[in-house]
Amino acid sequence: MDLATIAIIGFAVLLILLYLRMPVGLAMLLVGTVGIYFIRSNAALPKLAGEIFAEATSYPLTIIPLFVLMGNLAGVSGMSREIYGAAYAWLGRFRGGLASAAVVGCAGFSALSGSSLASAMTMGRVSLPEMKRFGYHDGLATGAIAAGGTLGILIPPSAGFVVYAILTEESIGRLFLAGVLPGLLLTLLFIAAIWISVIINPSKAPMNDTVMTAREKWLALWKSSTILGIIFLTIGGIYTGVFSATEAAGIGAFLAFMVTLYRRKLTKDNLQDVFGQTLRATGTVYLILFGAFVFKTFIGFTGVTYALSTWVADLGLTGSQVVIAFLLLFIVLGMFLDGFAMLVLTIPLVQPILEPLGVDMVLFGVLAVIALEMGLISPPVGMNVFIVKGVAPDVPIGTIFRGIWPFWIAMFLTLVILLVFPAVALFLPNTMFGS
Repeated sequence: MDLATIAIIGFAVLLILLYLRMPVGLAMLLVGTVGIYFIRSNAALPKLAGEIFAEATSYPLTIIPLFVLMGNLAGVSGMSREIYGAAYAWLGRFRGGLASAAVVGCAGFSALSGSSLASAMTMGRVSLPEMKRFGYHDGLATGAIAAGGTLGILIPPSAGFVVYAILTEESIGRLFLAGVLPGLLLTLLFIAAIWISVIINPSKAPMNDTVMTAREKWLALWKSSTILGIIFLTIGGIYTGVFSATEAAGIGAFLAFMVTLYRRKLTKDNLQDVFGQTLRATGTVYLILFGAFVFKTFIGFTGVTYALSTWVADLGLTGSQVVIAFLLLFIVLGMFLDGFAMLVLTIPLVQPILEPLGVDMVLFGVLAVIALEMGLISPPVGMNVFIVKGVAPDVPIGTIFRGIWPFWIAMFLTLVILLVFPAVALFLPNTMFGS
């Protein structure tokens, strides 16, 4: 059996296992190990053990449990509610302001948690009752939460960027900084999508008669200064070169722990919950990476990546054309595959094709993560939609999916802007200390 046929069979079996709901990491470990065995039988077990040991002892990967811990502590300590309260105070009086505040709250919480699912769940619990109380349309309210939650894998710290950096051997710090301005841009476009929606149909968001005084607004902002301070310290420290991304994760987790301790929120039950969630989330990401590197080795043995890069070169396509083609493929795949599964499956194939064409892999990482975000709210998978459904069980799933389309369009527009103006993503990484 030739190597190309083995590769095709491997991909087919992997997709079948994913369809049968086998965990992504286990599926890739199994297919990768068996595939290596068929090509080089003596290398199968050594590669399996070697890749698992290499990733389990990787120093940069300690960033994952530290940032996950920081996000969990932020939820327990009440910092997530404070960032929403500040956004509500400043935006709540405008039509659609509660939904806009939810998006801003998601963006702020994302800068601590790095998880889209955690952002959607946390902000959903905080903001959905308020929007229901003021008579917001279910589609707009739940759509804003589902879309706002996706900012968790674009605004640093981002688990998606960490996985991408490990797979491509790019700098985690540069990728984090590359996500800052696109994340802020997407947040503004989400707010614009809300405002356009309520201008077209004002009944979706009744006016909020509550008027905040200037003193109340500044007081709400002051209450959120703790979370804002941690965000600026960690991201600013990376940008100025004071500490690395991994060190920033440690400092951020320590500060979040001290805030939680100071506020007397660190009870026995909270400790078990915080560390239990952190261990589960970290174990899931590590298992995915174990499988990704074993599967990546299998794909390398088949020579498929070299054949694909040669085929693309023969077509005479430019780097931009190939990037656009891959992004469209990612958007389609995102409708059927889990985001991380799509990332770890495609990046090992895509990178050898893009690098010879001169494509900046940091820029492509931002574009790929946004495409992954689109998958998080696209039917039929749409993980964030189902998270919001769990928070709002009385809202039909179809209503939530219909509510996300303005935000999906905003994401697509962000991709277009970054393709036309790549400096939006590359400005901070290119000007960071030591760049």
